[in-house]
Amino acid sequence: MKAIALLEVQAMVAAIVGLDAMVKAADVELIHVEKRLGGRLVTVVVEGEVSAVMAALKAGAAAAAGAGKVKATEVIANPHPDVMRFLTTG
Repeated sequence: MKAIALLEVQAMVAAIVGLDAMVKAADVELIHVEKRLGGRLVTVVVEGEVSAVMAALKAGAAAAAGAGKVKATEVIANPHPDVMRFLTTG
């Protein structure tokens, strides 16, 4: 079953460190990046199998916490097609 994981952090550096850990920890693919407040609040979204996104999110949150503040994390299993359309539309 497909799933998405969202990692929201305060600071671009923390987002990059977290994303690097996520894609190295499991078989996931980056599908969306959202930057707010001039890059001071960044959300990265990865997609993969449920177990992979859970492992990736755990690794990403731990790594990002060392470089900044983790604001929120979430895994959504079997996301609705409208959610995916929202994430993959400009």
